Amino acid sequence: MNRVSLIALGVLATVIASLFGLVLIPNFQLESMGPRSIQQPDGSTAVYPAELDSYLEAPGREVYRDLGCVYCHSQQVRPEGFGADIERGWGARRSVPRDYVLQSPPFMGTMRTGPDLANIADRQPSQEWHYLHLYDPRITSPGSVMPSFKFLFDTTVGEAPRAPLGFPMIPLPETYVDEPTWIVPTERGRALIAYLGTLRQPFEMEEVQ
Repeated sequence: MNRVSLIALGVLATVIASLFGLVLIPNFQLESMGPRSIQQPDGSTAVYPAELDSYLEAPGREVYRDLGCVYCHSQQVRPEGFGADIERGWGARRSVPRDYVLQSPPFMGTMRTGPDLANIADRQPSQEWHYLHLYDPRITSPGSVMPSFKFLFDTTVGEAPRAPLGFPMIPLPETYVDEPTWIVPTERGRALIAYLGTLRQPFEMEEVQ
């Protein structure tokens, strides 16, 4: 057997080993993994992870994808010793595969220009905070480099508008405007905040060692 044949066999073996090690075996290990029932301290049972509702949360996930949020925010809490995520309060534990079993695709992120969002719903439970932050991040986070998304809101100056049923009506801070100004999110803005309200990894998992 000449050298070319040996090189070709080596390349083929490398490709096959990579296919099994990086694709087929992990897929086999995770294929049977799904949501699990968890007993809570008050005696009630929660299913984790929960499916997104089709009314606002799932469409909001598509808005998150459409606006490119995944390019500046990750959704993965790294374990201790591999960064300061837990020290920063971005999560109480590291993320595990079960956290993502209902996500297709999971938005793990590509970089962290902004903070990790895996537990943003617990860190910032106030919807009003999220709406103001989305409208102009400098309102809630001075010095933020995040772009504003004012196009996701209808703005009214002066008398408070009548918001559609189910849509919040939020006054802008007096320190931000010269006269009373109100914002009402569009359907896409409301859906995006609903999706952010689902981002939490609250339960201890046996996969965390």
